[in-house]
Amino acid sequence: MNLRTAVIDRAGCALTYDVRGDLQVGVPLVVFGSPMAADGFGALANQFTDRAIVTFDPRGAGRSPRTDGALRNTVDEHADDLAAVIGALGVHQVDLFASSGGALNALVLAQRNPSDVRTLIAHEPPINAVLPDRHVLDAAAQLLEETYQQRGFGAAMALFLRIVMFEGPFPADFCEQPLPEPAQFGLPTEDDGNRDDPLLGLNAEVTRWVPDLAALRSASCRIVFGVSADSGQGLPGRAATAMAQALDLDAVEFPSHHGGFGSADDPMMPGDPEGFSAVLRQTLDRESHQSA
Repeated sequence: MNLRTAVIDRAGCALTYDVRGDLQVGVPLVVFGSPMAADGFGALANQFTDRAIVTFDPRGAGRSPRTDGALRNTVDEHADDLAAVIGALGVHQVDLFASSGGALNALVLAQRNPSDVRTLIAHEPPINAVLPDRHVLDAAAQLLEETYQQRGFGAAMALFLRIVMFEGPFPADFCEQPLPEPAQFGLPTEDDGNRDDPLLGLNAEVTRWVPDLAALRSASCRIVFGVSADSGQGLPGRAATAMAQALDLDAVEFPSHHGGFGSADDPMMPGDPEGFSAVLRQTLDRESHQSA
């Protein structure tokens, strides 16, 4: 499918997005994450040939670097960037499939300006505020940020992996446990001095966002929460389930893991883009029929 790339000049960011297909045929589907860039969604986008697919690199990642030297992204900046991408397409409405931090950012948009969106599928947004162990999770997020600033990428990524691999509610003493060693995960033990990592630095505050549940309940767009079959009781899956329950919605199960939309040839974490896209298509079709 023909791919066209464009850039939107935003305050503090040159935002790059891609369009596959004809924007005037059907309702375009915008597929994105954060901090994952557009190339992480290529395998999923290639599964859709009957509608336009739009992907983009979020602020501070990939081809959309910050141009102002700022070392923090806010959820409001991300939501405004998403609105700018939708506005640049020149269409009446779009569907959104947003994963991880991207799903959280899409929910910010849905609270503020849902009219441009027909259906939002929010796949495993990492939202601490709706979980019973939120105070421990917020403390863990603070510890992660401090570890990155004090010790750099390797030490912080090791802690991040411990956090995302943990199953079930976090114990009260989680942050008092010794920090994991980077070497046990094959991570660098030396600090390279950089503090602009999109995951550990630029978006460090994202998980502490508190949703306005009343605004989401009254949003004009349809909101669907997605949970991957292999996510178990990990934080992203728990958060998506809790958000669905808080809004009296059912969560939709997607195959594979948190990044299951990725390539089946990924040597580290192979995905199931064909199975993932089948569930995504069924969910979008079901929602569009219900709204007709």
